Amino acid sequence: MEFGSQVAERILDQVADAVIYANRSGEIILWNRASAALFGYPAKEALGQSLDLIIPEHLRASHWRGFNAAIGNGHTKLEGRPTLTRAVHKSGRRIYVEMTFAVVTGDKDEVIGSVAVARDVTDRIERERSANRAS
Repeated sequence: MEFGSQVAERILDQVADAVIYANRSGEIILWNRASAALFGYPAKEALGQSLDLIIPEHLRASHWRGFNAAIGNGHTKLEGRPTLTRAVHKSGRRIYVEMTFAVVTGDKDEVIGSVAVARDVTDRIERERSANRAS
């Protein structure tokens, strides 16, 4: 079991996509190396903080409605399908991210938190918008 846990930690640390786990109250508990690269916050600054750290202010109300519904229902509305949204980098720069979400359950199937996997798609979105404006 120890070996499996070590491998899981290495995978999370080395995977290219940001992986963020938050507890039921939205406090960041896991923040991998790709999360630090994507959002600009090292783990020591992100861990223990609210997810508001990376959510643009104008999207927070809708985020928390969805988050609380998922925690309460035990499933997400998107059911693992990726969604395009905005996020905020530590510098204040707005970025486009494609994210998938899942509810995390414990040993007795009780909801213990939520995990998000994110990747930066800002360049792609900006290229698409430029191409649409040019046509």
